[in-house]
Amino acid sequence: MAFLKKLLVLGFLLLLAAVSGFTWWAEQPITTSEPPIDFTVTSGNGVGAISQEIAKAGVPVNPFMFSMLARITQKASSIKAGTYELKPNTTPRRLVEQLVRGEFAQESLTIIEGWTFKQMRQAVAASKGLKHDTTDLSDQELLAKITTEFKAPEGLFFPDTYLFAKGASDLQVYKQAHTLLMNRLSAAWEKRDPSLPYTTPYQALVMASIVEKETGQKSERGMIAGVFVNRLKLGMMLQTDPTVIYGMGDKYAGNIRKKDLETDTPYNTYTRTGLPPTPIALPGVQSLAAALGPAKTDALYFVARKDGTSQFSSNLNDHNRAVNQYQR
Repeated sequence: MAFLKKLLVLGFLLLLAAVSGFTWWAEQPITTSEPPIDFTVTSGNGVGAISQEIAKAGVPVNPFMFSMLARITQKASSIKAGTYELKPNTTPRRLVEQLVRGEFAQESLTIIEGWTFKQMRQAVAASKGLKHDTTDLSDQELLAKITTEFKAPEGLFFPDTYLFAKGASDLQVYKQAHTLLMNRLSAAWEKRDPSLPYTTPYQALVMASIVEKETGQKSERGMIAGVFVNRLKLGMMLQTDPTVIYGMGDKYAGNIRKKDLETDTPYNTYTRTGLPPTPIALPGVQSLAAALGPAKTDALYFVARKDGTSQFSSNLNDHNRAVNQYQR
């Protein structure tokens, strides 16, 4: 009887030691070295297969103990499939939480204000963290997967930094950028000056893209927009070089000649009145705000000074003097 009692006590002590050891193991960093380790959890696998999969991917964790930890914490059935990243100093317990919460490995992609849609597509195509589902699609085919409201994709995507799970479809980035642009445009349209010469938010978007490309100093966006709005109201040609450059496409070699200004295209605002048919770039939030809330000014002209700012004029004589002073 005394022997059996000692045996039970010994068994209890061994169990306590095992539990303590397991608890200690669960709180120790799996690795402290850089760089992070990427691994994928395949959909449909049980916790045992998942543990083996993680270990085979290079995560230095004991598969048996890891699967046991997931079962003991009653989280084995809640692990989400996807691509993950094991960062230094992550413990087994924290890793289980990461898998249950679906904290997938993230990448980022920055779309720059003033880029054309062509430049955006090049940046998306160069992102190694994305699954490239749209590579073989034309611009129109890609746009059709996002919206049927517009015929051309230019200007319809908001320049920002986007986060996404590694291996996510590039279509996800396009959809997110378009949704954000439409939300920003809608918000700016609701606050617009009622005297503006736009009949649709899309026209304001076209103007915002011109302001984006014409502005050298961010603080002058409102004034630049004010000049172009004044010209629209008077029926004057906008006569803005960035639209001419956009209309030239691949023919643009870095400078505009007189011949280019005289060659008619749908985007040549030296030969056509009104706004061009589409935006010419991806405008940022400040350019949207300027297009829909331009500065109150009587200026009709502006010319770049040598310091990057602009000289604004309300009549042609003053403008010509400014051109002579700063350009000639």
